[in-house]
Amino acid sequence: MIVATDRAPDEAIVRFENVGLRYGLGPEVLKDVNFALQKGSFHFLIGESGAGKSSLLKLIYLALKPSRGLISLFDHEIAITPRPDLPALRRRVGVVFQEFKLLNHLSAYDNVALPLRVAGVRESVVKKHVSELLAWVGLEQHMQARPPTLSGGQQQRVSIARAIIARPQLLLADEPTGNVDDVMGFRLMHLFEELNRLGTTVVIATHNMQVVERLGHGRLLLDDGRLIMESARAKIAPKLENLVPGSRQKALAAAESAAAADSFGKYPGDSEIFGDPSSLKDYL
Repeated sequence: MIVATDRAPDEAIVRFENVGLRYGLGPEVLKDVNFALQKGSFHFLIGESGAGKSSLLKLIYLALKPSRGLISLFDHEIAITPRPDLPALRRRVGVVFQEFKLLNHLSAYDNVALPLRVAGVRESVVKKHVSELLAWVGLEQHMQARPPTLSGGQQQRVSIARAIIARPQLLLADEPTGNVDDVMGFRLMHLFEELNRLGTTVVIATHNMQVVERLGHGRLLLDDGRLIMESARAKIAPKLENLVPGSRQKALAAAESAAAADSFGKYPGDSEIFGDPSSLKDYL
C-alpha cells in the first residue's frame, strides 16, 4: 500500500484497500484504489473533469458506499461499524461542498453555528466562536444575511467556516476556490494551511493548478479511475499538461505572478479580510 507521508502507518486516519466504485450497472469510476492518509498530512486531489474526485471525497466522508474493497476511517472499518455509530465518525470530518449546501432559510451565522448546536455546545460558546470565525473570514457585516443574498465567494467562505467551526480532525474541500478569484483562492488556501499547522488533516480537490504548483503539498492524482499518490512535483508534472489549458508552463508562469502568497498579510488588505491568523487558535 502507498502511504501518504513518512509517518508510521498506525497514524493513518483514512485507509482504502482495493476500493472500487460504480454507479448502478455502469462501469467502475474508481478502480482498485489503495492509499492511507496520515494524521496531520495535507494533500491536493487532482485529475481531469470526471476523473472521480468528488466521488472519492464522498467515499471518505461516508456519503457513498464502495462497490468493493475496504474503507477505514479513524481506525473504524466502515463495513462492520454499526450504523448508529456512523454519525459520530462523520462529525469528526469537516466538508466544504463544491455547491456550498448552505441552508437558505438560515442566516450565515446560523449555518455556521449548526454543527456546534448539533453537538450540544452551550449557546454562549456558540455565539463567541461563530462570531469570531465569521469576522476572521471577513463576514462580520453579513452574519445575519441569508445565503441567497450573498455572493458566490461569500457563500464559499460561509461554507468553509461551517466546515471548520467544530474543529474537525479531517477537512475535505471540493473545489473551494472555484467561485473566487486567484487572490482570494490563495488566501483561502493559507487558511487551510493554518488549520493543518494546528493539526487538522486536509484534502483539497481542485482544478487550480496555480495553487497546487505554488504551495507544493502532496498530490493524489486520479487517472482513469486509478489513484497515484506523489509528493515530488517532478514525478507528477507530465500529467499537469492535461489539466491546464495552455500547458503546464502557463500555470507555472501564473503561479510566479502570485509569489506574494507566501504568507498571510502579503496581499493588500489581507489583514482586513482575515485578521491575525494566530487568533485562529483562540477558538479552534
